Amino acid sequence: MPIQLITAQQFLDELTRIPPSHGGGPSLIDARSEDEFAQDHLPGAVNWPSLNNEEHMRVGTLYKQVNAFEASKIGAALVAHNISQHIQQNVLSCDKSWQPIVYCWRGGKRSGSLALVLGQIGFKVKLIEGGYKAYRSALLTELPLKTSTMSFKVICGPTGSGKTRLLHALSQSGGQVLDLEALANHRSSVLGRVPGTEQPSQKHFDTLIGQALRTMNHHQTIFVEAESKKVGNLAVPEALIQKMRSSPCIDLRMNDDARVQLLMQDYSFFVDDSKLFAEKLNALKEIQGRAVIENWQHMIANGQIDAAVRELLLKHYDPTYQKSVERNFLEYQKAAVYELKTGDPENMSRLAKTIIAQEDQIIKA
Repeated sequence: MPIQLITAQQFLDELTRIPPSHGGGPSLIDARSEDEFAQDHLPGAVNWPSLNNEEHMRVGTLYKQVNAFEASKIGAALVAHNISQHIQQNVLSCDKSWQPIVYCWRGGKRSGSLALVLGQIGFKVKLIEGGYKAYRSALLTELPLKTSTMSFKVICGPTGSGKTRLLHALSQSGGQVLDLEALANHRSSVLGRVPGTEQPSQKHFDTLIGQALRTMNHHQTIFVEAESKKVGNLAVPEALIQKMRSSPCIDLRMNDDARVQLLMQDYSFFVDDSKLFAEKLNALKEIQGRAVIENWQHMIANGQIDAAVRELLLKHYDPTYQKSVERNFLEYQKAAVYELKTGDPENMSRLAKTIIAQEDQIIKA
């Protein structure tokens, strides 16, 4: 059966209508190596390597050190073996209605080989022209176009005021939410890395943002937390950060005692591992000075974690955050201020419903 070529843009246009699986098999197959797939892949793809990591490196070395012909011979043998394995393990149970979309890096040799065999079996196969590289280019073109047509409302507020909790409450109450910290797997500060977790690659972060925006209604407000240009080690796409910085804001406030308690709950891993907490503060020595940091570390070592958190808020995070938000978010001075006594779920839920109701009124007006 002939292979149908589609462009990366056609794939993006159809993405929300592509089911995760049908006919017994996955809808989207990435034929690249495991490491290439791990760095980033098209939304919903599964990995069927035509060449695994070691084989991909071996063939690439032959190509550079010997010649393309010798590399192609070895590559063909390895690809044929791997495709056979994929068919035995994954395809024999598929019925004829299965219509996979296949891609690889760029040239189409690895994905083309898999598509050819599947087509010869009798499956209707689509092959993405230009592979992952073309998809990446289409995504980077799409992101600024999408963000330019969307309406954002930025949740501002000092550290510990419950911005992330409010985002979750907004989502649970039916609001549209873009949670950049969740996508980046980081809480966006020196202390923001959750122990035992890793951030995605920059490319995959971009893919996750594009995927999230693609599912959202352009006619409804999208709530997002105020962020700097980077969330941990990852850069927020330029068009998105600029759109956020020119969008209306909400200013969330909470008294110092409540903020300390909220942070003690949300960063409980530092309460449980005070040595890790103290060690992380070393990153602030250049800003706060050795004496200040060592005093905070002494407080932590003596079990005064809540007192150390309070000082960290008042002497470091608050002044830094206030300068940043006033400088970068153009609409901050006009922000509606909401004050909460605590960050309890009930309070957050009530506030979320109030905010959504107000947004609905603005849209209807």
